[in-house]
Amino acid sequence: MRRRAVVVDVGGVRIGGDHPVVVQSMTSTDTADVAATVEQAAALARAGSELVRVTVNTDEAARAVPRVIEGLEERGIRVPIVGDFHYNGHLLLKRYPECARALAKYRINPGNVGIGQKDDANFRAMIETAAACDRPVRIGVNWGSLDQALLARLMDENSRRAAPRDGRVVMLEAMVASALESARAAESYGLAHDRIVLSAKVSGVEETLAVNRALAVQCDYPLHLGVTEAGPGSKGVVVTVSALSVLLQEGIGDTIRASLTPAPGGDRTEEVLLCQQILQALGLRRFHPEVTACPGCGRTSGKHFLELAQQVQDHLRVRMPVWKDRYPGVESLRVAVMGCVVNGPGESKHADIGISLPGSAEEPKAPVYIEGRLAALLRGNQIGAEFIVLLEEYVAKRCGGTRR
Repeated sequence: MRRRAVVVDVGGVRIGGDHPVVVQSMTSTDTADVAATVEQAAALARAGSELVRVTVNTDEAARAVPRVIEGLEERGIRVPIVGDFHYNGHLLLKRYPECARALAKYRINPGNVGIGQKDDANFRAMIETAAACDRPVRIGVNWGSLDQALLARLMDENSRRAAPRDGRVVMLEAMVASALESARAAESYGLAHDRIVLSAKVSGVEETLAVNRALAVQCDYPLHLGVTEAGPGSKGVVVTVSALSVLLQEGIGDTIRASLTPAPGGDRTEEVLLCQQILQALGLRRFHPEVTACPGCGRTSGKHFLELAQQVQDHLRVRMPVWKDRYPGVESLRVAVMGCVVNGPGESKHADIGISLPGSAEEPKAPVYIEGRLAALLRGNQIGAEFIVLLEEYVAKRCGGTRR
């Protein structure tokens, strides 16, 4: 059963309660470069990011925020933009009220804004701005920038125990305490309870599980999940999937981000796709048709099977922006592209539409099954193109009756 959190509205996107887990992302551009930031934010939004965060770290970046949002709106994109503040956010929000109003949410790291000091003046200033503008805040604790005064206090208390605990355990306890104490402080400074989202991010799987489980039982704020600095390539993917999937299966988490390190020149939207795939694999949301394809073996013939599987995947990805508006429900489509007779016909019958290519030493024909029944036998060099035509026809027939 999913943990029930209060509902926080972020520019029309609702986080918490019974609302679907929200996918978000972050740009890597210099926000002061309006054109580049608009371009990347638009790409993230088109990929399916429901919230997009931008860095607001300089006067130039703060001045640029309203223009970034205008640029997105000119493209017909109305994704809520979140401002990421560290160190000088209290100054920037005060100097640039148009930035404060344009943003849909602020992200504040309590370890970087002086909370725990004598009067919490910087943190308080940011919270009071958020309250005045009626903007929600994500209080985001990170173990790389944890409130050192709080950590020192808890470490001292631990050292006086008869049986001191491991320092790593105390550090995780400090992260939970920092998030909860900061949230209580925010409410005391005028921010409503339903305008707060919490996150506590570390770079290890076990630590991510521990800190979020602890937060989940100690508060009802919505929780933002992620593994900070997850890393590049398969490592970043594996760590993110391992941590987020366990928590989501336990009903913990209301919004997620995959903090992947893209390859040089890589596609930033990969982090959005990964979040979607996690939620879809867990049966929590549906974003795009699902392709079942075998890995190939000595029975599959040549490259035809591999090429067709990729062709179908690419076709679905290209067509989805059109299909999702024209054919509601198409995201639930199941497609199979199989490589030989061993599992090919069976998997194709289980899919909504599937094709079983001939393997080595098999008769050169490819049966196509639609909703479990044999619909066509394809032969020759145009099998791929012919299957794409059948796929398009099936989508129009199946989903066309519910067209928006």
